This record gives sequence, C-alpha cells and structure tokens, in this order.
Amino acid sequence: MSIRYYIGLKNHYFLIYSAEMDANSLKVKNQLPKSPTGISGLDEITFGGLPAGRATLVAGSAGSGKTLLGMEFLVRGATEFGENGVFMAFEETDSELIANVESLGFRLNELVKQKKIVLDHVHIDPREIEETGEYDLEGLFIRIEYAVKSNGAKRVVLDTIESLFSGFSNPAILRAELRRLFRWLKDKGLTAIITGERGDNSITRQGLEEYVSDCVIVLDHRVMEESSTRRLRILKYRGSMHGTNEYPFLIDETGFSVLPITSIGLTHEALTERISSGVPELDSMMENKGFYKGSSVLVSGTAGTGKSSLSAVFASAACQRGEKVLYFSLEESPSQIIRNMKSINIELEKWEKQGLLKFQAMRPTMSGLEMHLTTIHKEITKFNPEIVIVDPVNSFVSGSNMLEARAMSMRLIDFLKIKHITGFFTYLTKTYNDLEHNFISSLIDTWILLRDIEISGERNRGIFILKSRGMKHSNQIREFILSGNGIKLVDVYTGMDGVLTGSSRMAQEARNSEKRLIKLQEIEHMKKGIESKRKALISRIEAMKAEFEAEEEEMHKAISVEKEKIERIEAEKRNMAESRGEKTKKTLKSK
Repeated sequence: MSIRYYIGLKNHYFLIYSAEMDANSLKVKNQLPKSPTGISGLDEITFGGLPAGRATLVAGSAGSGKTLLGMEFLVRGATEFGENGVFMAFEETDSELIANVESLGFRLNELVKQKKIVLDHVHIDPREIEETGEYDLEGLFIRIEYAVKSNGAKRVVLDTIESLFSGFSNPAILRAELRRLFRWLKDKGLTAIITGERGDNSITRQGLEEYVSDCVIVLDHRVMEESSTRRLRILKYRGSMHGTNEYPFLIDETGFSVLPITSIGLTHEALTERISSGVPELDSMMENKGFYKGSSVLVSGTAGTGKSSLSAVFASAACQRGEKVLYFSLEESPSQIIRNMKSINIELEKWEKQGLLKFQAMRPTMSGLEMHLTTIHKEITKFNPEIVIVDPVNSFVSGSNMLEARAMSMRLIDFLKIKHITGFFTYLTKTYNDLEHNFISSLIDTWILLRDIEISGERNRGIFILKSRGMKHSNQIREFILSGNGIKLVDVYTGMDGVLTGSSRMAQEARNSEKRLIKLQEIEHMKKGIESKRKALISRIEAMKAEFEAEEEEMHKAISVEKEKIERIEAEKRNMAESRGEKTKKTLKSK
C-alpha cells in the first residue's frame, strides 16, 4: 500500500456571540483537565473545553461544519493558548484548506511558517489499498508522531476517519485499529479531534468511534420552515458535566458560533437610574421618572396603535440626552421610518447624521434565528449603544418556531442586561384578545399595552401599563394621541355613559363645559343678587343709623333743656329758701 503524507486544512474559523460567562462558573470540583477551544459558546456548554489529552469525536453529515470546528480548535490553540497543533487531512489538500480559511480571515500561511500549525495531507486511494490480516495503522502513527515532534504540538485533528478506512471491509481489523488509534493518541497525551460522517443507524458509519471516544459532539444541518438551521449536541462527555440540549450554531464570515439556549446565570446588576420615555405624560404614570436604565421594555398592540411611533420618540429622547441608540427594523426601511416619523414632528435623520442613531434593517426570513442573534450581537458590540430597539420582535416567529424565538429573545435580553443596555421591544398582535399573550412577556420588566377604542363610529388609541417591576405605576387607561406636535396622552372620559374617547370625549367635554358655564353664570347671578341685597341692607342700615343719630341728637337737646329746667327750679328753690331764712333770722333778732 502506498501512502503519501501532506498537510491539509479545510473550511473556516469562527467567533461566538453569546451571553457573557462568569469564570467561576466553569470551575467544577474534581473535573478532568480541559483544553479550551476558544469558541466561547462551546467552552460554555462544555464547562471549560474539550478533554485534555484525550480524543473527541465530532460527527455530522456533509456540510455540517466538522472540519471548521477542528480547524478553529487548532487556530485558537496556537494563537490564544500557546498550544501548537497538527491538522491531518485525508480529503482536501493543503492549498484548498488554506484558501478556505483565508476567506474567513485566518492567516494560516503565517501560522504554518511559524511552525505553530503543521498541515499534513494524506492521500488515500482505495484502489491502491490491499487489505491483509497484518494490516495496521503503524505508518500513520509514525507520521503523526513526526509532525507532533516537529513543532511540539499539543493538539491534533484527523479529518475524516472514513477516508482512512474507506478501502477496508473487514470489521474486525477496522475495530481493532480504531481502538488502537484512540489509545495511541491518549497515551501520547494529545488533545485530539477526530471527525466522522454520520451513519444511517449509528452516530458514525463504523458505529464504534462513539464508544471509544471520551467526548462525542454531533453536528446537524437541517432546513425548517424554509430556513437553514444548524444544531450542536454533546452526546457524551466522560468525567465531566456538560450541556445536554441541542444548541444552535452558525458558520459565517467570522467563524464558528455556538449559541447556548440559556445564559450561565441571572447575576447581572439591576440599576436604579431612570430614563425618560420621551413622553412626559407616560413618565408621570411611572412615578414621573420613566423606565429603569438597563431594563427590558415591551410595547404590544395591534397594527396602527402607535408602537413604532413610541419607539421613535424614545429613540429621539435618548439621542437628545447624548445616548447612542441601535434600531433594528424588521419590517420597514430606515428611510421609510424617518419619513413616517416626520408626520408626528420626530426628526430622526439629524441623530443618524450625528452618529447617535443607527438603523439595522433586515428581513427575518433572510436567515435562521441564530444568524439574526449573532448579527445583533455583532452590531451591539461594534456600535456600543445605551439603548437597543427591536421592532417588532415577533417577526422572528415563523410557523412552529415559537420556542426557538423565545429562546433567542431570552438570550438577547440576558445579553442586554449584562451590558446594562436598555432593551425596547415592540410586539404586533393580531387581535385585542391576543394582546396579553406573547412569548416574551414573562421576560419583560415594563410592559405597555396599546389598544384600539372604538366608540361612536371612531377608532381611537388607548395606552396603559400592565406591569412595571420595581416601581409604582398608574393603573389608568389614557388616550394616546398622535398629532403633528408629537405624542400626547390625555385622560379618557369616564362617566355615566362609560369610557369615551376621541370626538365623543370632546363632545362630552364640550357639554360638560357648557353645563359648567351655565352653573358658573347661575352662581355669578346669585352672587350679584347677594351683593345687591347686601348693598340694600347696608343702605338701610346707613339710613337707620342716620335717623337714629338725628333722633339721638334731638333727645340729647331735649335732655339738655330738661336739665336746664331742673337746674333753674332748684336754683329758684334755693333762692326762695335763702330769702325765707334770712327774713326769719332778722325777725328773731328784733324780738
């Protein structure tokens, strides 16, 4: 048998966007030594990486990303963890692998020149293989050992194992050599990834690798609802805890991205700072302070209730404060949003020109949910906003992927809270009966509902706060008015005829105003009557006072006359007495 060894490399390399991890969360007592892959999502669900010094089987169908995962494992090891690697390919040549990786931004040629990675292409032609009872893989072991010694490699990738055994049909020889290969890699202390094609009734075609591997990762590439979706599952991991769910992953221009269904833990800090909604009347319904910074806000309602308008006002108010806003539009183009918001006197274009507002418009059907989530993460990381708006978030729901859309929303909300970014989401409901039923409501801190109010042949808008965690909030329904002067909230009329809005409210208010005016006029007339009576009474009092004073004066005069009369009489009496007494005295003396 003739075997020629070269070096080979395949497809790409990636970066992961997922919830940030707490380093302590990866520390598990007495766990096996692990080699971090550098793919943060994969390290998260494996609690630290692949088993160090052992072999990991990566199985999947054609195009599922097996080679890319192996290649990134080597590149990350060489560039981030100081562990050189060997990539042994049985299908693609070194030039093909280098070209594929170059398209993803990897400088593989430089790593090869620096001897951090050795590429070895093993050409195997089944027609050249002669199966004998004494056949073994001793030549392969020698080649791998030579490559490992040439650069002190700690990591090895063999891609793919089917090519190595494609010319053999004797299952006894095959199984014996597979066991020996895995044992040889373990004895050498090499952290290895071995890729394999999926079998019909087993994980791989040989049906044995999964039993001799210490870790088995299964990759799947499926099409659901006309959208391509990739899934990763850790089938087993000896001696270690690991995530057991199916995890979405994607392959894009940045590499391999694994998206765990849930975040590591609810450990983010809850801020106490408040920010305005941009509508003073709405702020007044939340203690006159608005939303909590870093919280999640949901505005739900049927079509035309003003969800996007409220989003635009919130964005404009944030930009006015100098905060950066990232606006993900899933139904309208940025120019359409800017044009439409001018009708309510909201100028978004100036904020976009100043770099405070950035639009990212995309159709939900253009890719799978994991691609959308990764795109959102990338844009957030690049733009570093204080506020993120998704309008509407339920556009991600297509057919039967409700659970996946919820999982995506959960990861996004966790990511925003970790970053202390305020998330503002709109949710389109078909009918009012569906208003309070959606897949995201339980994840939300403040939930604002917009509804249609139809009275007297008119359709008006109403707004109320269903919940707002951590604050006192109004339980009133207020009328939500969009006009050329912006957004205004007014109190709805509630009376004997029920709740009135729009022209009915205005007509009732006009009638109430007219009644009030009449009452005021009646009160004014009564006041004037009282004033007139008061003046008449005062006049009468003044007249009686004058009459009394005149009579008093006459009485005083009469009293004075009488007093004078009495004094004259007394005087006369005294005079008479005196005259009589004098005369008596004189008479007595004469006698």
